[in-house]
Order: sequence, then C-alpha cells, then structure tokens
Amino acid sequence: MRLSHLLFPRPAVLFALAMFLNVLPARAGNAVQGDTGMTNSTVPAPALSNGMEPNAILKIMERAADWQLDNPSTRELTHWSQGVGYNGFMALAGISGSPRYRSAMMAMGEANQWKLGPSPYYADDHIVGQTYIELYEQLHEPKMLLPMRTQFEDILTHPHDDALEFKKPASLEKWSWCDALYMAPPAWIRLYAVTGDTRYLDFAIDNWWRTSDFLYDKKEHLFFRDSTYFNKQEANGKNVYWGRGNGWVMGGLVRVLQYLPTNHPARARFEQQFKEMSAKILTLQQDDGLWRASLLDPANYPKKETSGSALFAYALTWGVNQGLLDRATYEPAVRKAWIALTENIQSDGKLIHVQPIGASPVQFDDNSTDVYGVGAFLLAGSEIYRMAVLEKSKPHWVTVTNPSDFRRAEEIVEAEATPSGKPTVVMEGLTSRILNSQVIGNKLLFQVSLAPGETRRYIVLSADQLAAVPPADVKTFARFVPERLDDFAWESDRIAHRVYGPAILSDPTQEVSSGVDVWVKSVDIPIINKWYKADQYHVDHGEGLDFYHVGTTRGCGGLGIFKDDRLFSSSVYKTWKVFANGPIRSVFELTYDSWDVAGRKVSETRRVSIDAGSNFSRVESTFSSDASGSLSVAIGIAKRKGDGHFTTDQAAGWMSYWQPEETNGTIACSVVIPGGTVTSFTQNEGNFLVLAKAKPGKQFVYYLGAGWSRSGDFPNAKSWETNVRELALRLKSPLIVNEKSAH
Repeated sequence: MRLSHLLFPRPAVLFALAMFLNVLPARAGNAVQGDTGMTNSTVPAPALSNGMEPNAILKIMERAADWQLDNPSTRELTHWSQGVGYNGFMALAGISGSPRYRSAMMAMGEANQWKLGPSPYYADDHIVGQTYIELYEQLHEPKMLLPMRTQFEDILTHPHDDALEFKKPASLEKWSWCDALYMAPPAWIRLYAVTGDTRYLDFAIDNWWRTSDFLYDKKEHLFFRDSTYFNKQEANGKNVYWGRGNGWVMGGLVRVLQYLPTNHPARARFEQQFKEMSAKILTLQQDDGLWRASLLDPANYPKKETSGSALFAYALTWGVNQGLLDRATYEPAVRKAWIALTENIQSDGKLIHVQPIGASPVQFDDNSTDVYGVGAFLLAGSEIYRMAVLEKSKPHWVTVTNPSDFRRAEEIVEAEATPSGKPTVVMEGLTSRILNSQVIGNKLLFQVSLAPGETRRYIVLSADQLAAVPPADVKTFARFVPERLDDFAWESDRIAHRVYGPAILSDPTQEVSSGVDVWVKSVDIPIINKWYKADQYHVDHGEGLDFYHVGTTRGCGGLGIFKDDRLFSSSVYKTWKVFANGPIRSVFELTYDSWDVAGRKVSETRRVSIDAGSNFSRVESTFSSDASGSLSVAIGIAKRKGDGHFTTDQAAGWMSYWQPEETNGTIACSVVIPGGTVTSFTQNEGNFLVLAKAKPGKQFVYYLGAGWSRSGDFPNAKSWETNVRELALRLKSPLIVNEKSAH
C-alpha cells in the first residue's frame, strides 16, 4: 500500500492536519440519523458583492469556505453533513489558486484513516467516500480506497433486500429516503470510475431506480422524502415535497452523471429524470430567486432557505453548462438564484438562512447556518464560475474517445496548446475542475481516465481567462546527479530509475554498466532528491528503496547490439540534456559514445520520457554507424537465480519478468516494443533479451518499465502482466482525439 501522506506527509498536509485537529473538537454522543438536528448562529452582517465575474464568484466562494474552515462543525468527521461540506471544498479546490481547501480535505482523510462512517450499510455514512475518491483521482494513493473497498465488498457479498418502507432501523440499511440518493450512489459510482469494477456501478444504478420507483411521483416529478409522507398534506392540501430533500436528489443526479460513463445504457434514463425534475423545479422558484422549504406550499413557509436553493442552483446550472437544459429558459433563473444566494453570505463569509437538519419543511431562525449549506453553496458556485468563464472566452473543445474494450486510466492526451502563447489550462468537461496539465512545445498534455468505449470532452482555455489556476501536482522529475558519480535519475509517481555517468569510470571500486537501475517506490511524491541527500536509499524508510542489482547486466531495459550470438554494449552515457521536467511528463536526452560491435562502430542518442501515472518510460533511440545495414538491437532484463516468472509475446512485442521474491519483495520488469519489429527472444550474459531490427539514422522506440509487489499496485505476476498487455494494446490502439474551437 502506498503510504505517502501517512508516514511522510507533505508540509502543507501536516499544517492542514494540525489546523484541522486543533479547530475540530471531538463530538460526544451518537451520529444523528438522516437530516435531523439544530444549529445556532449569529446576527447577519451586510452581504458581499453579487457580481457575476469569475473573480467575484471565486472570491465569494473562498470567503464562505474560509469562514467554514475557521468555524468548523463539531460533528464527527464522517457525518453526512460534513460530507456535503467536503463536496463543496473539493469543488472549490478544483478552481482556486489556494492549496488550503484540498489540504484540509487531505487532513480530514488522514484523521479518518480513510474510513467511512460507522454504520456499514447506512447511505449517510458513505458520502465521505466521494471525497476520498476525488482525492485518489488526483494523488492516486491506494490507502485512500482500501477501507471503502473493503466495506463495499462486504455489502456486495451480504446484500440486504429489506423493503423500502421507512421503518427504523432496518430501513436505514436501504436507500429508503430521498436524501440517500445524494449520499451513497455518487460514492459507489466514483469507486467504479477509479477501479473499473462494474459491480459498484451496477449496485448504484439498480438501487437508485429501486428507490426512485418507490419515492418518485411521476406526475409531479418530485420525490417524497420517505414513505411516511405518502399521505401527508401541507396546509393548502397539497402533498409534502420537501425543498432540500428534492435538492438532495437533484444534486445526486448531477454527481451520478458526472461519473457515469457517457456511453452507458442507463445514462438516458438518468438524464430524462434530471430534465423532468428540472422543469418542475424551475416553476417553483420564488420571486426572490430562492426556493422554499415546502415546494408546493411556499406561502406557509415564507422564509428564505439557502441549502436546498443552492442544490437546485447547482443542478440547474450544471444542466445548462452541459447542454441538457435550454440556456434561454434556465440561465436567467440560475443567475437570479446565484445573486440571491450571495446576498445571504455575510461580510465575514457566513452563509445564513440554512434550514437546520431535519426531514421536512420547518420554520427556523434566519441566522441559521450549517456546513452542508456551505458545501451546497460551493457546489453551485463552481458551476456558476464555469458558466461565467465560458461566457467570456472562446473555448477550444477536445473530445477524447477510448477505442478499447478495457478502461484507460490516467493516460496522457496531447492536444494543441492555445495559439496565443499564453499559459494554457484544461477544464474537465463534466465538472469545473482544472486538471493537471503541461505544455511542451506547441502540445498541451493532460491526463484522462475513460471507461471502455467512452467519449468525454475537455475544455482548453488560456489561463488568463480564469480567476486562478490551482497548484500543479508535480508527478515526474529528472535530473543529472553530479554528487553521486554523475548518475542520471528520473521518476514518475510510480517508479524511479537511474543510469550511471562518466564519473563512475574514475572509481575503481564501482561496477560499470550502461544498464538501467530500478528504485521502487511506495509513495507517490518525488523521492530522488530526498534519497540522494540522505544517501540511505538501500534501506526502506517507508517510501521504498533500491534493492535492484544491475552489475554488468542490462538491468531493466538497457540495450546493446546483438551480433554473432554476442551482446555488445556501450559504456556509460557521455552527455545529458533535460527538455521538460514535470508536472506530468519529464523528457531528457543522453548520448553514448561509439562502441565496437564486432568491428562496426555504433553510437547512440537516447531520448527518454516518463509520464505521471505510468510505470513505463518511453525510449527513443537513434543509432549512428560507420557501416550501412540494419542493426539487431537487444534490450535486456537482468536474470536472477531462483524461481521467477518470465513471459513473452512476440506478436504483441513484449517480454516480462516477475523476479524471484527477496526480503524486500518482488520487482517486476518488462520491455514493450511497438510496431511489430520484434524478431526473437534469447538469453545472453545473464540477461533475458528481446531482439528487434533498427536502422541507423531512424528512430527506434521501445518502453521499459518496472513495478514492485509492495507498492499496492501489483501484488502478483498476473496483475503486472495485465498492465504490460494493456500497455501494448494502448500503443496499438491509441486514444482518439478530436479538437474543435467554439464559442
């Protein structure tokens, strides 16, 4: 399991954790079931500006979020009300230039040890998992998933098929109240999105529609809160349809549709329900831009109510931004709602007119606030922000399609950077989140994850069209290491490598080789500088170590020229140059002086790139020679004593070696050669070799990669070989990228 923030937290996370633990007192007593309870508040102060400019929108969102972080709820960190707040903080973190909001969420996850709430089946206790998954998407630490996967696996193994009639406590183990559709299904679908395990997806979809068929009034296009409301009426004789309860459903629909594969057969039904409810909700907006606690009897509940209103604003604005709702019809309503919401933010950032926790429309104090209201406000703000940004820009849309029948995770897309020469950013198509990206030359790089056959859209913008750009996560790194005999080292968030440099030739105690070394990692943060500084990388201090022995072999993916059944290898590299250094791709070049190949002189220029999320490095070698004719390139993997698992696939162009287990676990190494140039496999001088043809002056491309049994990613040989096979298939069938400028 990766332990990056658990054992060696980043300084920002340590600060945020200290802040969080200092300001969040422990709560005595048990969790409150569902939406029930009270919150005290203070006298309102003048409202902030309600401007619709991106800067004004972001400013008021940050003001509200800062107030909430500085005045935290005292409920358990896994309580559903906190979970809604976390949803909002994550939405803000995706557009804010401040690291504070995500750092606070990381601190929360660490404090919870990434566990869900205490009741295994209870929907309200699943909501915190939504935030864990969103953090995992960005930082990819398996520890963030493990408790959630364990709990959901148990639910799948031991499902409860109780009736949906709302009779406590048994009914709480099913999604028997409408709020549950916000709390649980988005967590299950997010877990599917990062694992590819369709059981999580199927569970969410099946149980959503089971609850919907029970509680959804198909005539009114509204949800009853639960079965106890089927025969209740308001003072005006109409059915009781609770405002925030239906807000939960609308918000849940958005958060399901954001992660439901765009090509899934169930998507049309979700979109239809979303459009039906949106049309109804639009008719129930009051003159001041907000909705009331009772949707069909607003006169009996005349007070403003901001939490349900924020959820409606979030959903309707998202629908307009996605083209699901007619802009001319809905945009005036959502703008009016946003202005009304901002008028309920006090000058210190406190949101007021939040109905306290409950299960039905009630009267309440005007100054009431709560963290779930703030979370809903931030969610609404994130979509209003997106609307404002796109209104003032001419976005460049990038559509990416996965042509494969398997999930493509964390794969880098190359698109055209904005021609203005200004810094370029990418906004996710189904949310407003700004993705980690990088420009190299005229290419914009960003990462995508797609279900089999899925197509998703992304928006390319100039950074100056945004109010801020979130800090980048640096996940790759490469550098010359003069302090350690001229090593050259490089890494992704998955693996690290090094090769030896010229200074090693002057040290007679060192073994000299142009083979490739492996440093295994159990953390996702850069470790090269830290390990070299400590000079203790042969011992695992909780981050991984170097226990791969290269000796005089090819190591993991070093090359040579094969002739007359002999392997001829170069000495160490001579020169180096770095072309790009993160955050999501690092590129460098090494040159190797000519060496003798049975009387023929051969030299090499090697350009290497490594991508975030990948265990593989792309190697582009160009050979020069004093003779014409092709070369038989031999790429090697060091062979070990003992029982390992060696596999080849000539048609797919790869070989893979799961080494014998050692004290520190097992290292896997593989080589993939695309293009059908592999001629054979052999063994020589302690190496497994794959042979392929190359022509002097022409680029020869291959991939070298390594994994570790203790990283949390590859527990056995089968899991590693699946990764290798999928890389070969990805290279053969790349993502389909289409670009289009539009206003």
